Amino acid sequence: MRLCATTAAATALLVTAGPLTASAVAAGTADTAAPPVAPAAVQAQQSRAEVRVDAFLRDYRQATLHKGKQTPAQVRAKYLTPELNKRLDAWADLHDADPVFRAQNVPDSWTTRYEGSGMGHTTVVVTERWGSGATQDVWYQVRLDSLVISDLQDPPK
Repeated sequence: MRLCATTAAATALLVTAGPLTASAVAAGTADTAAPPVAPAAVQAQQSRAEVRVDAFLRDYRQATLHKGKQTPAQVRAKYLTPELNKRLDAWADLHDADPVFRAQNVPDSWTTRYEGSGMGHTTVVVTERWGSGATQDVWYQVRLDSLVISDLQDPPK
């Protein structure tokens, strides 16, 4: 059997790293105009909900850093339900932090992980990473029919 270079590289990645179920998306640094995109081998293994959450985070991060063409509010309106937007505004007021990143600053990168589906929603867990090495999980609920993000919260206790 003969493999093309791309297939061989993807196969080597899977053999070396094992099956990839989460995106290894580096969100870039504050100096970068656009964050790098996950390799095709990784994107192919993401669920539709993971791809949607990842796209939201990339767009939101760019807007937060004033590098995109949209404001953070415009990005949120595009990807989130109006009800979730209202809850996030209240969360921001209460915690004096960004309600999406759940922090005072912007993460350097993140990964996504499919956590399961039920009752018309998919759960996607995002692990945010900062330059200090700190990480934080945020749980997203995505509607399966529309891929609109309907909830975002700290990990269940």
